Amino acid sequence: MGMNTDTEKQSKLSHLPSDSGHYGDFGGIFVPETLHVALKQLTEAYQTAMNDPEFKNEFQRHLSEYVGRPTSLYYAERLTKHVGGARIFMKREDLSHTGAHKINNSIGQAMLTVRMNKKRIIAETGAGQHGVATATAAAKFGLNCDVFMGTEDMRRQQPNVKRMQLLGANVVPVESGSCTLKDATNAAMRDWMGSSDSTHYIIGSVVGPHPFPQMVRDFQAVIGIECRAQCLDQIGRLPDIIIACVGGGSNAAGIFFPFIDDHDVKLLGVEAGGRSDQLGDHAAPLSFGGPGVLHGSRSYVLQNKDGQTSPVHSISAGLDYPGVGPEHAHWHKSGRASYTSCSDKDALEAFTMMCKIEGIIPALESSHAIAQGIKTARSMKPDQVVVINLSGRGDKDLEEALRLLDDMT
Repeated sequence: MGMNTDTEKQSKLSHLPSDSGHYGDFGGIFVPETLHVALKQLTEAYQTAMNDPEFKNEFQRHLSEYVGRPTSLYYAERLTKHVGGARIFMKREDLSHTGAHKINNSIGQAMLTVRMNKKRIIAETGAGQHGVATATAAAKFGLNCDVFMGTEDMRRQQPNVKRMQLLGANVVPVESGSCTLKDATNAAMRDWMGSSDSTHYIIGSVVGPHPFPQMVRDFQAVIGIECRAQCLDQIGRLPDIIIACVGGGSNAAGIFFPFIDDHDVKLLGVEAGGRSDQLGDHAAPLSFGGPGVLHGSRSYVLQNKDGQTSPVHSISAGLDYPGVGPEHAHWHKSGRASYTSCSDKDALEAFTMMCKIEGIIPALESSHAIAQGIKTARSMKPDQVVVINLSGRGDKDLEEALRLLDDMT
């Protein structure tokens, strides 16, 4: 979507998953038989839509007129001077309508829901941004909407719970397990198994069974397509490195994918390092996990020695997830992208630094990428360029961040 030249089209084709939805060793469809019909219908609807110029033009129109795209590529001049080293640029997804990148995907999937003649959408949410984006899209397209959210995340993200309710969505509390994103996803999957005839499940990240990882990545690729053009226009060349936070990984996949064939551009994903590298203290499956199946696809998963999915921890509800998208697992194994982790403490320090030096309150999720971006820029030369995907704004995190900062003093 948005690809213009024959070369770019050929480049994109080389990165399609297999017919079974695999990216190398990862991906696929691991779901109960009852969902295969719904996934087949979705795959056909998606492929038809992506070959329909009217669908693509309508999607671009909504992104422009409703979401407010393109978002800016911002030179963080004061942060660059404070840090020293490479120039730091921010792709400002926090400026999108609803305050994060999530709306790109929700608009695209809501359009597909209408195309499939379904009247209800469901979603899972951790930080609440995908829930807000889905509730927003439901209101815009006249769809019924239920959002599943763990009660721990509802506590941490009260402003977003209220926003979803104001937008007309029903927020369904999930009290099982750790009461966070994994449990909300489980509950949404269970609902979809019994309602797929009339309901579309808008998965919020590049996870889940095929075609979700490809579809979400394609809807989010607008971030990287814009960023690539903006770098050429504003800087005169492509950046040396692009850094993005990774939970499920949709904002990272969105900005990475259009640069995949630009091998001089390094790609670095930042997972939630939490409190320590001990199992249960972090949410970093690519850094500390191994291959496994979770929520319908094979990827890297955090598991205990018996193969059970591990509890996870992060100060950021949107990164608090024990798995990661299968295409990220593929890029990790192939070496095209690198992945590291950032501690709660470092993310909070980056959060406050951005507030005080740039006048931007970032999401706690994005603060992980900012922390790594600061560290990376310091080790580089002044003529080099770091682009950080500022995936969302921090309004939703204010109460939690202030509580955490108080605990640190």
